[in-house]
Amino acid sequence: MAKVLSVNISEKKGQQKHPVSEIQLKLRHGIVGDAHAGDWHRQISLLADESVDTMRTACPIPLDAGVFAENINTVGIELKSLPIGTHLRIGETEVEVTQIGKECHSGCAIQKAMGKCVMPTEGIFAVVVRGGAVRAGDEIEVLK
Repeated sequence: MAKVLSVNISEKKGQQKHPVSEIQLKLRHGIVGDAHAGDWHRQISLLADESVDTMRTACPIPLDAGVFAENINTVGIELKSLPIGTHLRIGETEVEVTQIGKECHSGCAIQKAMGKCVMPTEGIFAVVVRGGAVRAGDEIEVLK
């Protein structure tokens, strides 16, 4: 069963995200209080813990939740293989996958330390279809 491991926000762009007890997803906005919220196609970022695991043993810095600037850390779901347009129920919310991966910015601490980063190839982005709260432990279900 797929689950949320951590929910993370940053109040300013260019900062690592930090874990919080819950996030509020808002239609046509994203995460209330997150610097990357807005009416665009990358309202929420998700990254599977299985992807982070591929880098943990060789990385000289701790790879805690939010270090890749992801909003939601997951376990038990292969996010990178979901097609664009897939809908996910996350707790009481629903999101639609809009992008797989992204170009890594040049100041990324992970990229500098390791020479590579998993977010550009394995992270996904989504927009809010139905708002509500998301917390660590919430179940994730692929809808379509």
